[in-house]
Amino acid sequence: MATPQLSPGVLTREVDLTVGRADNVLDNVGAIAGPFSIGPVNEPIDIVTEQDLVNVFGKPKSEDSQYEYWMSAASYLSYGGVLKVVRTAGSTLNNANAGVGVASTGSLKIYNYDDYINNHQSDSSFTYAAKNPGSWANSLKVCTIDDLGDQILGITTTSLVDAGATIGAGITAALTNAVIPGAGSTSIFNGYVKGIITGVSTDSNNSASTVTVKIISRVSSTGTETPIDYAEGAEFASFSTSDTVYFVDSAGSNTNTGTTPATVVDWYDQQTLGLTNSTVYWKTLAPKPVSSNFATTRKGKNDGIHVVVIDDTGKVTGVQGNILETHIGLSKALDTVSAVNSPQKTYYKNYLADFSQNIYAGVNPSSAGDAYHGTSAVATGFSSGFVPVTNSEGLWGQNAQGVTFSAVGNVTYTFTGGVDYSASGGMKAELSDLTSAYELFSNRDEIAIDYLIMGPGCINEFDSQAKANYIISLAESRKDCMATVGPHRTNVVNITSTDTQTTNLINYFSSLASSSYAVFDSGYKYTYDRFNNVFRYIPCNADVAGLMTRTSITTFPWFSPAGQQRGVLNNAVKLAYNPSKAQRDRLYPQRINSFITQSGVGTILFGDKTALGYQSAFDRINVRRLFLTVEQALQRAADAQLFEINDELTRANFRNIIEPYLRDIQAKRGLYGFLIVCDSTNNTPDVIDNNEFRADIFLKPAKSINYVTLTFVATRTGVSFEEVAGRV
Repeated sequence: MATPQLSPGVLTREVDLTVGRADNVLDNVGAIAGPFSIGPVNEPIDIVTEQDLVNVFGKPKSEDSQYEYWMSAASYLSYGGVLKVVRTAGSTLNNANAGVGVASTGSLKIYNYDDYINNHQSDSSFTYAAKNPGSWANSLKVCTIDDLGDQILGITTTSLVDAGATIGAGITAALTNAVIPGAGSTSIFNGYVKGIITGVSTDSNNSASTVTVKIISRVSSTGTETPIDYAEGAEFASFSTSDTVYFVDSAGSNTNTGTTPATVVDWYDQQTLGLTNSTVYWKTLAPKPVSSNFATTRKGKNDGIHVVVIDDTGKVTGVQGNILETHIGLSKALDTVSAVNSPQKTYYKNYLADFSQNIYAGVNPSSAGDAYHGTSAVATGFSSGFVPVTNSEGLWGQNAQGVTFSAVGNVTYTFTGGVDYSASGGMKAELSDLTSAYELFSNRDEIAIDYLIMGPGCINEFDSQAKANYIISLAESRKDCMATVGPHRTNVVNITSTDTQTTNLINYFSSLASSSYAVFDSGYKYTYDRFNNVFRYIPCNADVAGLMTRTSITTFPWFSPAGQQRGVLNNAVKLAYNPSKAQRDRLYPQRINSFITQSGVGTILFGDKTALGYQSAFDRINVRRLFLTVEQALQRAADAQLFEINDELTRANFRNIIEPYLRDIQAKRGLYGFLIVCDSTNNTPDVIDNNEFRADIFLKPAKSINYVTLTFVATRTGVSFEEVAGRV
């Protein structure tokens, strides 16, 4: 190529021959699916500790032996790995909720965040709903309050309607020579304070009627109107018992001759959360919701709303009246941005979806009245004069610009209708739902995992075999992980004859697919369930994945996870089936790795076969894991060669990347030797013309010891060892 310079000079260029690198890629990530009492459905969630498992998916339950799933997950975590957990769907799963016009809607299924955003954000069947399905949220309460009123005036009458005091009507009181403080000066004001009636309560027996008032503005004697905020607390921004108040219709005419309030109290100070087991005033949780700065700077008003989630009965947390969440200063305006955490949006529906741990918001309460929950949108301002803002003008969910949002006041919603995997609280997962959940792990480009954990089987043996085969097929299709598969529970648990257990296992595993990407085991271990204070039998296939994880952490993936050094189980009291040597001799040729209990050692994995049905180097766990490690590392190194020129420079660069990596594995006892062919012999002109790049990598994998023979020979005293052994 000709130089780009047009006159004599020196041009400096760089050529990078260091592109690409081979690194170990096994991250010790397990994956399991099962029925859990809480948590999002059909969404893989990363779990690191047992406490995370409790927080996200609840505690183990006895119904339908659900604890087997939960404790399998906990068993894997005890070995130090990360676990991706999917809660399975179910035909009866429903979210607890507060319905629209009814206690709850009967068939609400919001499986996860994406499901809510795509299908339920505009759902008109519920007002608020639990964030995930199940009976766990039944009796949960959501309390909301907005800026419905500023003051409650006691009016001595048996008929407020006859006096013209109706919701939406105006209310005024004269201000004469009121001193108005300003910036460094004061002024004298004459005119009236103007408000809108947002609530009426008529006492037709004792004349102790009341009206709730929202303060709007001061209107001077010349007609100049100045918006005011009752939160300022000034005497000229309120009504008092010394005032004569007038009710005003939309035409601006007084509908009464004037009355003096018998009592005047602050509206917000009187508001309590609608709890059964305690009395909590809103003012103890937060100041009165007010118009946000975002709204007021855009001539909007009254968009503030508080939302609180309470475990009133103590069902969720065990503590009656426990306040689970407090969301203060949210907004009814769609575009409101937080004044203290910009650019965080504070529109209540989106905010709760993003940050609440327990609830989603559904239908807009300002869109229509709800007789069951006693809500009806009320105007909190006038569009002009004394004409109240219409419901459509004050509808929540609009942008803040120029909107005076309507209010519904202090409302408590009680959740009902949540259902588990059966109406009676069952926790049985159907095979179809389990396979759908495991299907979420099928895309290796989207989700990285190292172990597909079967957990327990299903109710009948055929379904257990179908589940096992499906998980094996996933591992086979991904070709970057291993499936750990255990026995059907009734084949080994509560069976007194070990010979029967042996036969059951052989029959069960015989129909499962042959694969070097799977591992079969014989185990059900007896372990302690601290949440229910009982001992349980749970499957050990999660422990197999855990042992491989621990092997990777303490040594390297290409070491066997079996035996006394790396194969000791965590938290095993005893085994449901502890095979003898003769029984292990029957199991091992059938691809079944035994768990055994050895005196002074503990319970250990006593076999390292894969589920491959014929003899091969890949019928051993350490060899399969060696190749998984190497293949993934070198594949990533090869990705860096895409779209480069297929010439000797590129091929040499690739060899220089992978040779040190393989030498390192050889030094760490993973290989006996290796050979890399990446040159013109396998990158022929035809290959190059086809836009291909080829590298052939030959590996001699290290083999684990499965059989030890010790021969003891007794000799006479005078015999030479060299003569007997034939060695010098």
